[in-house]
Amino acid sequence: MTRPADRGGVARRWPGVAVGISATFMTLLDVSIVNVAIPSVQAALQANASELQWVLSGYALTFGLVLVPAGRFGDAHGRRGAFVVGIAVFTLASAAAGLAWSPGALIAARLVQGAAAGVVSPQVYGLIQQLFTGAERGRPFGALGATVGISTAIGPLLGGMLIQLGGAQEGWRWVFYVNVPVGIAAVLLGWRLIPPNPDGRRRRQTLDPVGVLLLGLGVVLLLLPLVQQRQWQTPVKWLLVPAGVAALAGFAAWERRFARRGQPVFDLSLFRVRSYTLGAVIALLYFAGFTSIFFIFSVYLQNGLRYSALGAGLAITPFAVGSALAAALGGRIVNRFGRPLVAVGLVVVTAGLAATVVALHFVPGHDAPLATAAPLLLAGLGSGLVITPNQTLTLSEVPLPQAGSAAGMLQTAQRIGAALGIAAVSSAFFAVLAATRGGWSRAFRDGLLIAIGFVLIALAAAVADIVAGRRAGRT
Repeated sequence: MTRPADRGGVARRWPGVAVGISATFMTLLDVSIVNVAIPSVQAALQANASELQWVLSGYALTFGLVLVPAGRFGDAHGRRGAFVVGIAVFTLASAAAGLAWSPGALIAARLVQGAAAGVVSPQVYGLIQQLFTGAERGRPFGALGATVGISTAIGPLLGGMLIQLGGAQEGWRWVFYVNVPVGIAAVLLGWRLIPPNPDGRRRRQTLDPVGVLLLGLGVVLLLLPLVQQRQWQTPVKWLLVPAGVAALAGFAAWERRFARRGQPVFDLSLFRVRSYTLGAVIALLYFAGFTSIFFIFSVYLQNGLRYSALGAGLAITPFAVGSALAAALGGRIVNRFGRPLVAVGLVVVTAGLAATVVALHFVPGHDAPLATAAPLLLAGLGSGLVITPNQTLTLSEVPLPQAGSAAGMLQTAQRIGAALGIAAVSSAFFAVLAATRGGWSRAFRDGLLIAIGFVLIALAAAVADIVAGRRAGRT
């Protein structure tokens, strides 16, 4: 039997994965890097609040929409072609975003950017599953996990630097232009270094269009009221949530029926695998707490304390540094410690965020970034022990033919979690801000407490997996 390593050649495994990880960094960076560019975009394009929200949330919406079907496509027809096309479209959309002459043009480019990023991401996860096996996957997943953590945390810093270099009026365009040379290189190197289908031929499989439509409808209905919760003031928007749940129930029913005669877009039997199901739950809850921190911290520093975009980015850097250091370690030791390592990471994140709350209580003013540097470094170290080990363990028992769609569903959970967290945390943040008439430090502290709540629920899920695993081991 041919080992996964042999399919692409031992010497070519890491270069191909490195191209994929670099592309992942670029696509995930665009989730957070635009946050610090919003004031410049508003001034340059005269965009209103709703348009600015769509610049931010439209990317996340289309990203989450295509993850599972794109992963399924890569499983069925080859990951190299899907990766190259996705990066090419992402690069073109980045150039279009940089050239945007109106808010509408920028929003359209961001929607295409997000969809293209959603095509690329599951191919990289699937590629690691394809080229590595067993304990070997720890290192590449460690590198990928570090990329996820760093890209989310360091985006504001890179965005601030580019705006500083390009100027307040036009610097925001370079936030998008910087993707173009990286994207061109990724297209060329991806086609050369990423191996084709494992069996060397296209597999004739239907892509289950009804399942794709039902899943897409459910994801959109769930995400829309979350990403638009500040712009859509009417409570009627929350009726979309049960409608989304109903659409996902219809998706599940259809997939069970379709599985009797073909390969569904997502094999629901994966949810019978405890490590996959609880891993996806942990990812959803952790991203709800983890991602929301950077949104409210950026607003707090720039609008509340009048820091520049670069200064705000620098203040978040300790988290990125801690995450990078711990993610590399987590990838190496996850196979030794298993899910308890994720639980330890969640405890450390909780301690770091709690220390941040305490620091802000004693140093609430302009020196807040200095007071929060050490606690955020600690939280980042914990985060590196959560993201990488969790995704390694979650995908460890997934069969190779389902690797892309399984990774897509895992990332969809992350995107839904991120939207849920930002909606809940920012609602509390702005509510306290309005009630206290400018109590920025208190608003940020209260937002952090909600983020900590999400992390603690994720910890409960990790503990449940540990307990269930030990019980299974005794039977």
